[in-house]
Amino acid sequence: QKSVRMLEPTDVTVAFDVAIDQVTEYEPYEERLETYVIPVVFAIIFFVGILGNGTLVVIFLRHRAMRNIPNTYIFSLALADLLVILVCVPLASIIYTLESWPWGVTLCRVTECFREISIGVSVFTLTALAADRYCAIVNPLRKLQTRPITVIVAVFIWLLAIALAMPSAIVSDVVQVDIPNKTIEYCSPFGQRTNDSLAYSKFKTVVNSTVYYFLPLAIIGILYILMAYRLHASARDMPGENTGPQSRSQARARRHVARMVIVMVLVFIVCFLPHHVFQLWFHLNPNTEEDYDDFWHILRITGFCLSFLNSCINPVALYCVSGVFRQHFHRYLCCRQVSAQRRIGMSSAGNACETSFVSTIRRSQHNHSIRKSLSVHSVQSTKR
Repeated sequence: QKSVRMLEPTDVTVAFDVAIDQVTEYEPYEERLETYVIPVVFAIIFFVGILGNGTLVVIFLRHRAMRNIPNTYIFSLALADLLVILVCVPLASIIYTLESWPWGVTLCRVTECFREISIGVSVFTLTALAADRYCAIVNPLRKLQTRPITVIVAVFIWLLAIALAMPSAIVSDVVQVDIPNKTIEYCSPFGQRTNDSLAYSKFKTVVNSTVYYFLPLAIIGILYILMAYRLHASARDMPGENTGPQSRSQARARRHVARMVIVMVLVFIVCFLPHHVFQLWFHLNPNTEEDYDDFWHILRITGFCLSFLNSCINPVALYCVSGVFRQHFHRYLCCRQVSAQRRIGMSSAGNACETSFVSTIRRSQHNHSIRKSLSVHSVQSTKR
């Protein structure tokens, strides 16, 4: 029997595009657990996302000192997350309490387009931020990195995300499905149910999973592996006899950064993997209707929530790892002024990792120059 549970939204307002004309098994919305859980979860995501990302935008706009290269990407990421929070989260929470899409074709297309723009900007910005961090380690002086170039890259990311979202703005449509005693409507990114839309749904699912998840994750993973290798090589080049406080501090900073990059990769995987795994399984599995059970239903709901949770977790992460951002969050959210001495200390803590990168690599280069000079001097002495 076909169950109307398979017609629930998978993204924002995206219902499963099942090629059926009649649904013979119907589970009323008021009898489903997610009808009550999803609105509560999304209310928390909405509150934290607005507060966190809104504060990040204010911090960037009001404080010139915060407008450096990494923070420019963080500002762009916060804007994309705000777009998800303001447009997609309210619709996603409401659609789980309603049986039909109530807002018509135009808003359906706008919603699908905005959703893909937000996801694209978020994922591509994370990739650009990882690349920037790698360049900061390889070239700590950043001779080839300037803020105008960063702004150009950020604008290009938005334009690319908008271009990739255009098919959803054109193809998305409101689809009707007959169930016992009524007809329900849902917003589908694949258009009306036809043989062409079935092939298009498979193609679009594979492309979206590749472009918005697997490819960026591979790039980020490679960059983080190279970063870890560079940090390890820098640690080896440091003289073993130097065990002073500065060396121990730099070693702690390197270990802290190594843990941070691993955590960021894991967060990225956890937030998006369940969603993409389910989408690929659902659209590429020829026996989806027969195989769909409670496991896949729970995986779908979990992936759905985690993908939106990613839009509010970045400010929380910045608060935890950056003393500078923590100070500004305290100022705007807690109305608490921080003393000048503590502000300097927190700023130093927030920049400890980058300082460690620069000092370690400079030290390595200095030691290499000393060894090279000693070698040349030894050769010259031998010749004499």
